[in-house]
This record gives sequence, structure tokens and C-alpha cells, in this order.
Amino acid sequence: MKHVGDTITLQNGYKIPTVGLGTWKFPEDQTTIDAICSAVTSGYRHIDTAAYYQNEIHVGKGVRACGLDRGQLFVTSKVWNTDRGYEKTMAAFEQTMAKLNLEYLDLYLIHWPASKNQFDNWEEINLSTWKALTELYKEGRIKAIGVSNFLPHHLEALMQTEIPPMVNQIEFHPGYMQTDVLEYCKKHNIVVEAWSPMGAGRLLTNETLMNIAAKYHKTTAQLCIRWCLQNGTIPLPKSINPARILDNTNVFDFVISDEDMSIINAMPYCGKSVTHPDSVNF
Repeated sequence: MKHVGDTITLQNGYKIPTVGLGTWKFPEDQTTIDAICSAVTSGYRHIDTAAYYQNEIHVGKGVRACGLDRGQLFVTSKVWNTDRGYEKTMAAFEQTMAKLNLEYLDLYLIHWPASKNQFDNWEEINLSTWKALTELYKEGRIKAIGVSNFLPHHLEALMQTEIPPMVNQIEFHPGYMQTDVLEYCKKHNIVVEAWSPMGAGRLLTNETLMNIAAKYHKTTAQLCIRWCLQNGTIPLPKSINPARILDNTNVFDFVISDEDMSIINAMPYCGKSVTHPDSVNF
């Protein structure tokens, strides 16, 4: 990998860029359009949004305004929890496409798994939602399908279906590697995307990371992104600041040593969000 727009190949042969722009908390206004245009200028070719983010209209406008042909960009969205199930997911997808105003999606994800803390039939709910994604994929309206925040026990039933998940987007950063999920996904050829690669900013002042970053003359943010890449995941850093968007791409001119990778990998639990897939109440 030499560039933010370089790609890896999913299990169905479709290519996904190795770094994406996360858009959580991006507003539904010109700010989001400008951020996407800045990202494309900086080399990004991968934009990640979701119905829950409530910014799909302006993400779509940014995709159309950035100056690139649609086929040069990889766009992801996600179906929200209240729209799980076959019929609701189908309807939610149509709403997403109308807001984005795009002819197809590159990747569509189930945002969170239905879990046993809320539903006795959680596995059935996940399977019916997955059935909708599978049909949309077979129709060519989505180029790749996957999940987000799924743990191995949530994935098991989906792995037995006609088309298993191609991507799992999880919280992944120093201090919260989710090694069991990463190893499961690698074993089953599921590409892992890393949301909150900097621990929602909580890791930027971590002394261990700051000291290691200084050795490479890099920022802590750049170290976290590079660490994600070297662990075989696709980081999704987010920023609306053009300078930071550009800084987050400057991660291909250094390699974290095996020794430093081991130190970071062994960091104690820190920086995690408060949400666990088996305890969500939304």
C-alpha cells in the first residue's frame, strides 16, 4: 500500500480502498459537501455514511460535486436498527438511495446486530435483514454487502447463507483491538473496517502512543491509522478540517516496527465507546 486510494479485494472480487472517510456527526449542510471534496482532493476514494447519521443527502451531493466519475468512488451506507427485517430493510434502502441520489451503492451494511438482550428471535431478525441485502446485491444495486458491530456469535448464522458477509465494520483502535473478532473475520475472509481508529479522539493524548509517534516524526492520529493498516484493517478516520483530512493520508511513508506494534497491541483497555453489541438498547 502506497496511497490512501489503493485497494484490496473483497471475497467477491470487488475492490475497496484501504482508507475511508468516516462521516459520523457530519452535518446535513454544505460542511459535509466541502469535507468530501477536500477528502477527494487529498486522495480519498472511500466515503462511509449511514442512515442514522442523517447526512446522506449532503454526502450524495458531495460525491456528485467532487469532480470524479461515480465509478471512481466507493460509497457505503447502513441500515439502522429500527429498520431491521426484510420488508423494512427493503424500504430503508430505497430511502437511502433517494437521499444519496446515486444509482448504486458500493457497500451496504447492517449497522448493528439484533441481539439476545433485546430479542428472543434475534438470529431470525438478523437473517431476514440479511436476506434483503442479499437480494439487493444479486440485483446489482449493491456491489458488496456486510455488517457492522457483529461479534462472532452474531456472524455464525449469516456464514451459512448463500452469500456470507464480505465486510465487518467494528470499533477498532489501540486499547480495544477486539482480537477475537479480527481473527474470526480473517479466518472467514471478511474484511474488517475500523471505526473510531483514534478512540473518538481519546487516544490523541495517550502518552504511550505520543512517545511512539514521535520516534517516526508522526502525529498520534497518523500512528493510529498506520497501526490499523498494519493489523490488516481499513481505518475510517473522520474530520471536516481540510488540513487534518490531508494529514490522515500521510501514513504510507513509514512502517511501525514489530517491537512497537507489539507494544501498541498490548496496550491496556482504553478509549472504547460505551456501547457493546450485546447490550445496546437502541
